[in-house]
Amino acid sequence: MRSQLHASRSGVKSSTNVGRVNNNSFSDCWNFGTRLCVLGCVVFTPLFFAGCGNKNVSAAAAPPPNVQIVEVIQRDVPVYHEYLATLDGYVNAQIQPQVSGYLIKQNYLEGAGVGKNQVLFKIDPRPFQAIVDQAKAQVAQAEAQLGKTQLDVQRDTPLAKEKAIAQSQLDNDIQANLAAQATVQADKAAVEQAELNLEFTNVRSLIDGVAGIASGQVGNLVGPQIVLTTVSQLEPIKAYFTVSEQQYLAFVKRNPTEASREARQRLFELELILSDGSIYPRKGKFFAADRQVDIQTGAIRLAGLFPNPGNVLRPGQFGRVRFISYTRIGALLVPQKAVVELQGSYQVAVVGNDNKVMLRAVKVGERTGAMWIIDEGLKARERVVVEGVQKVRDSMPVNPTLMTPVEGN
Repeated sequence: MRSQLHASRSGVKSSTNVGRVNNNSFSDCWNFGTRLCVLGCVVFTPLFFAGCGNKNVSAAAAPPPNVQIVEVIQRDVPVYHEYLATLDGYVNAQIQPQVSGYLIKQNYLEGAGVGKNQVLFKIDPRPFQAIVDQAKAQVAQAEAQLGKTQLDVQRDTPLAKEKAIAQSQLDNDIQANLAAQATVQADKAAVEQAELNLEFTNVRSLIDGVAGIASGQVGNLVGPQIVLTTVSQLEPIKAYFTVSEQQYLAFVKRNPTEASREARQRLFELELILSDGSIYPRKGKFFAADRQVDIQTGAIRLAGLFPNPGNVLRPGQFGRVRFISYTRIGALLVPQKAVVELQGSYQVAVVGNDNKVMLRAVKVGERTGAMWIIDEGLKARERVVVEGVQKVRDSMPVNPTLMTPVEGN
């Protein structure tokens, strides 16, 4: 029994010693791994930061972007204004009959020129001729009655002086004679009216011009409310266009007196650009301004006159009217593509003497050709970026190349 107990204790001690040996081996392995990891960090950390440092150095060494610049131009600039225009006849006469009746004839070629007082349509004259004959008969009857009353007055005048007849009878004769004279005058007026109505069966053109397509046809019953056709005087021809109230007020400020405005208007030389883009070869002149500003559009209608030999231009055509409104003295000009619009504001990229960019807000004026007039924000001969505007930032250095601006038309 004792020998077994001793053997077991010896076994426990042996196993304990083996455990201790194993624990010491694990600690040695752990210490070795830790040292190897620390060594790796010491070795690779400088290499990592060295790599990052090389990237920053590479970015800082990037060259400035290439841009094209122009100098701000200062000179006197004629300011052109251009507006949509509608052509119309100088005079447009609507041809309407003055009497009612049946159309029996059309006497003109549609779309051709007609002369003043030329008969365009014929209305059946027979009812009106009958009225004329009746009116003339009434005149003859009234004249006969007038003759009788004159004889009565001549016969009764000496008798009344001799007291052979009552004075009242002579008075009645005189009044009857006056009434007969009035009746004759009234009947003659009726004859004139009847003859006018008979003449009105000839529907005439009141102006020289070009007649339109007929809306009334032979056989139609027509009256004073019916428009049979329209005759337009096309030489010269009108061009209507509208300008805003603000532009009108600016014109008044530049020409404060009525005399100065009229003088300026006489100098306007209008140019007509047709719908196909071609320019009408003849220049026009200012004609008139409407009496009021349209309360719905806030614009005022103007009219110009253009020579139109051969009736080349026709009412209803569309085009654009362009003219020099005024001359801007000492205007500052930059190409339009140098100006950047951002939420209703405008800015340009100005390049300083140190070739660094300054983004500057500007106030723009009118456009002229490919250029833009700058009212505020720039000075003459300053340099602005015209190509590469989108890739520059404020205070960024650039490599500028000076170019000559193309001003266009």
